[in-house]
Amino acid sequence: MSWFGRKKAPPIRSLICEGTVVQGQLHFIDGLRIDGEVHGDVVNEGDGHSLLVISENGRVHGKVKAGHVIISGEVRGPVHAHELLELQPKARVVGDVRYDLLEMHQGAVVEGELKPLKSFDKPALKLAASNDA
Repeated sequence: MSWFGRKKAPPIRSLICEGTVVQGQLHFIDGLRIDGEVHGDVVNEGDGHSLLVISENGRVHGKVKAGHVIISGEVRGPVHAHELLELQPKARVVGDVRYDLLEMHQGAVVEGELKPLKSFDKPALKLAASNDA
C-alpha cells in the first residue's frame, strides 16, 4: 500500500481501545490507532515515517504530530502531518492544521487555520504567446 507514490504505510503496532482513557503524553513508533480517548499530546518518535489513525470513536485532546494522519473522530488541538493528512467525512478538528498533502472529505470540519508546510510563492508571470512577429 502506498499513497501518492510514497513508501509503504508502517504497521499499526499499538491500539488505544474504545472505552480506554489515557492521561498524559503518548509517544509512538510506526503505527498507532486510537479508538478511545487521549488527554495529552500524541507524537511520533520514530524517523518521521509513521501512521496515526483516529477512528470515528477516537478523541484526542492535545497536539497530534505524525507523518500520515487519518482522522475520522475528533482532535481538540493542533495537528501536524508532515506527509499526508486525511480528514474523513466525520472528522472534527478544533485547532490549527499543518500538512504536506491534504485529503479532506465532504462533511469534515476544521475550526482553525489550514496551512501547508511548504510555502508556495507566486510564480513569475510568463506569457505563453505573443502578438509580435
